[in-house]
Amino acid sequence: MAMIRRGGWLLPSQLHGTSLQTKLFGVKNGARPLKWGSHSKRLAISATYSRTRDISDEIQDRINKLPKLVEDVVQTSVNTGPRGVIRLAQGIQATVVVGSEWLSEISKSANASGDSLARLQFGLLSPTYLRRLFERMGATYIKLGQFIASTPTLFPAEYVEEFQNCFDKTPAVPFHEIEAILRQELKQPLENIYEYIDPVPIASASIAQVHGARLRGSQEEVVIKVLKPGIEDFLIADLNFLYIVARTLEFLSPQVSRASLVGIVGDIRESMLEEVDFQKEAANIESFRDYLEATGLTKQAAAPKVHYHCSTKQVLTMERLYGVPLTDLDSIRSLVSIPEASLITALNVWFGSLLACETFHADVHAGNLWLLRDGRIGFLDFGIVGRISPRTWAAVETFLTSIASGQYETMAVSLIRMGATNNDIDVKSFALDLEKIFSSIQDLDSELIIAASRGPNSETISTNIAVDEQQMNALFLDVVKFSSLSYFFRTRKLVLLNVCIMFLMCY
Repeated sequence: MAMIRRGGWLLPSQLHGTSLQTKLFGVKNGARPLKWGSHSKRLAISATYSRTRDISDEIQDRINKLPKLVEDVVQTSVNTGPRGVIRLAQGIQATVVVGSEWLSEISKSANASGDSLARLQFGLLSPTYLRRLFERMGATYIKLGQFIASTPTLFPAEYVEEFQNCFDKTPAVPFHEIEAILRQELKQPLENIYEYIDPVPIASASIAQVHGARLRGSQEEVVIKVLKPGIEDFLIADLNFLYIVARTLEFLSPQVSRASLVGIVGDIRESMLEEVDFQKEAANIESFRDYLEATGLTKQAAAPKVHYHCSTKQVLTMERLYGVPLTDLDSIRSLVSIPEASLITALNVWFGSLLACETFHADVHAGNLWLLRDGRIGFLDFGIVGRISPRTWAAVETFLTSIASGQYETMAVSLIRMGATNNDIDVKSFALDLEKIFSSIQDLDSELIIAASRGPNSETISTNIAVDEQQMNALFLDVVKFSSLSYFFRTRKLVLLNVCIMFLMCY
């Protein structure tokens, strides 16, 4: 969140202590505020918003919560068991190996180019070595790398570019291990099911490895998705560690609890553990295919057909779809004349599934959305899906309606039902504060500026909206006060949906 000030943007991290009034209003310690306009008196009053709390009360709260923290940490450690120790050893080994690679390249850096030196100067925190470390640490960290690669608005460009390698390019499991897993899971000779299995994987992702194959009898081209060995243990150890970190952060900084960090980590843990159960993924695929069929979208989009006779909890055999990722614009132009129309179709189908399907695809990075050879949009990999309950959707609809009608008490109730607030707040007080915020927005003095320019062969019209800077400052302070109260927004139920929308914005 940022705010306009005279001469540039002002970030929340810059607002702390006594500097708040100084940076917003040009007030020096002990001096009177500068009068910038007719709203200066109102602004000075708004700037008095503050919240203080006796330090001894905070210390006592932490002391009271300490036994519960210790109990949670101990219980989580017990549940993790020997996996935690093994995972710690693997983490140390991965760090040593990647660190050795860095040191080796440092020793050769005397003759290195400027680009190479820039790559080495940050050590293990440089994009290349951090990506290598993530890959060696396995599934959980590869998923984190995929998130970095898919959110250029949050991370530097060099990290986003480097972590693109986390998509389907992770170290492959030897084929003889894959064959052993297939025999164990399918409980019969592979020759009875498949006429041919390509030993070279099509893709090796964080959780699973995918091989092309042909079914015996039907001669149908399929792909076999096989769970990598030991992945579930890695995930449990890593996610339990993240839970302990989140739990500790909430204890050390009570402000963190407003973001529902522990709850979000729990939700991520649940969704990632579902991803290692391919029977659940098969059910998710069927649900999406039913949605396409029911809404008449089978000519616009597709999901692979599951072959249940050769699928288990750790093996998933599916129809093979041929196409290119939606981010490969050159290849897309060779298939369709208007690439933008394909993207719009993908967005419409995905947003439609939010309302018409039991679940929505929650892993919509570039590797999982394809333009197929027949022009349809292919949705792949349904390991991670989101669910939004009818109660939450009803609350969202009511909230949007209440904004239009100005019914603030209804708006407050809707936010509570959405899970966007604490449940034990006073609805009427919440509604009054909502009314104040929305009234401030409506009272903003704005001006529409239209400018036209003509060139030799074209005419350009641009529009800008100018907003009173001092009113924006006052509104910002109201929002700061609002967020500091007990009903701080904690939209945990919609976190996965928000992440997906962030991914889709990258297209």
